[in-house]
Amino acid sequence: MATIVFCSVNKTAQTTARRCLTSHLKKLSSAGESRPPSTCIHGNPVASLLGTRWFSRGCSVRFMSRGTAGRSASGRTRRAALALSGAAAVTAAAAVAGFLANANHFQRAEMATKVSQAAEESEQEGEILERCMGFMSLPVTNVGVLEERKEEMRTRMEMLIMETQADFCKALQVVDGGTFKVDRWQRNEGGGGISCVMQDGKVFEKAGVNVSVVFGNLTEEAARQMKSRGKVLKGKDGKLPFCAMGVSSVIHPKNPHIPTVHFNYRYFEIEEEDGTKQWWFGGGTDLTPVYVNKEDAFHFHNTLKEACDKHHLQYYPDFKKWCDRYFYVRHRGETRGIGGIFFDDLDSPSQEEAFNFVKSCSRTVVPCYLPIVYKHLNDSFTDEEKDWQQVRRGRYVEFNLVYDRGVKFGLATPGSRIESILMSLPLTAKWEYMHEPAKGTLEAEMLEVLRNPKEWV
Repeated sequence: MATIVFCSVNKTAQTTARRCLTSHLKKLSSAGESRPPSTCIHGNPVASLLGTRWFSRGCSVRFMSRGTAGRSASGRTRRAALALSGAAAVTAAAAVAGFLANANHFQRAEMATKVSQAAEESEQEGEILERCMGFMSLPVTNVGVLEERKEEMRTRMEMLIMETQADFCKALQVVDGGTFKVDRWQRNEGGGGISCVMQDGKVFEKAGVNVSVVFGNLTEEAARQMKSRGKVLKGKDGKLPFCAMGVSSVIHPKNPHIPTVHFNYRYFEIEEEDGTKQWWFGGGTDLTPVYVNKEDAFHFHNTLKEACDKHHLQYYPDFKKWCDRYFYVRHRGETRGIGGIFFDDLDSPSQEEAFNFVKSCSRTVVPCYLPIVYKHLNDSFTDEEKDWQQVRRGRYVEFNLVYDRGVKFGLATPGSRIESILMSLPLTAKWEYMHEPAKGTLEAEMLEVLRNPKEWV
């Protein structure tokens, strides 16, 4: 059976630790210092300042498994241990303990989603320093600046994307047994990012989770892309000051029966010549399996639907259709995968409500994907199935390089970090001349779904 052990510490010790952390963080922020990976605890330089016992807001969470929990509970996952923070700890604790303890993967996912919703409802956003303790790295923006403007949307969104990155990375580390390389980078024109990448792991061939916070003046090319989507932007002296931030992830598993997943949630803010600001949110989550699995598809889409339905019953059907249209490889006549949700230019009904919707979506990335990973963790596969995965990855590359807006925007933005932009590409892929699967095969079934998108919920 799986057990969760919570280790608490007294409030006096917490207060002392927090004061030490506050002092040290301010020094790091003012100096722009980042700790090398060798001093990190689970890739977390903030936690390493005080040691593991102070990690996760005064509590550490360990996952331990005893006995047999079905074929999905491999030895490495039973031995995995991980500290998580705040609401992320509650969500992941419920999810991972459930993964290992029960036979029905998707009942466990439902439980994890409910716990995540409860944690979200009780969340208090005020404690910037405490929340930083659970991140993979210090935030991109100086912690002191975040404290000063903690009520602004830019700060709240940066904290959300940092938490989303940390939650997802730590959940993936549990199942893989590997660790993410945490790579901080700066953009000379303004801002920077944090790239977390795990390559050639036990489960994941390549897993990347990026955060970027960039600002400066929008280029004419980038502005034209936005105007083509209906944005009317009026700059001063030909300049449009902007701030863009987001979290983006693409996970390429080794096993062809574990799907590739992608998500991206972002916020954009532009100041016009009269000082007014235009803002909008965008993003989505989508799944790219190599083989059709209706149970997986239902679980993935239903988890997203439940998150959308909390805000508007029309969000899921509208954003599902948008996703199918957006992730369409026109020159192949097929979608990239089985979709999910996708939206852009979301600036209504209010900034607060739009942000709360994005927050709900970001909280689904663990419960919508990890149950599928655990379900297929030990599935056997043939050389032919691996070849088909390589062919499908080739299609993934084609979409990202030819159509993806995020890649286009990144390449058109001066000072962008190419390694982070192209992180979404797999380590290996394949292009076979005139490849067409034989009729009646599972590969042909997958292709039929991609050519004719289905309603999964």
